[in-house]
Amino acid sequence: MAEGWARHLKADVIEPYSAGVCAVGLSGKAVQVMAEAGVDISHQWSKTVDELEETELDYVVTLCPHAHRFLPEFPEKTRVMHFAFDDPPSLAAYAVTEQEALAHYRRVRDEIKEFVEELPETLFETDC
Repeated sequence: MAEGWARHLKADVIEPYSAGVCAVGLSGKAVQVMAEAGVDISHQWSKTVDELEETELDYVVTLCPHAHRFLPEFPEKTRVMHFAFDDPPSLAAYAVTEQEALAHYRRVRDEIKEFVEELPETLFETDC
């Protein structure tokens, strides 16, 4: 969702990439709630950080504790910072109904949107 928001809102300012410490697949619920907000992420795919090793990154922003804990080493000039968001799949796993599960995705979607709206200023002001 973060890459989708960044491409949708900030493509003229930043070049975003999304990757995790392991590939887990693209969540249909994430695709659905992003589409509700007018952002198509159906063309994105789950990839690992290793798949971006040839890409020069200025910033690496981790969004969940797992990624932050298991992040590989980056070149010294790459600034790594962490901004915590809840993990929608983990929260949705305990939902009783589909709507309850989607509510978790919607909330996190909206929180990530607010974060992305402040980029890149947030990166320059934050010392993580």
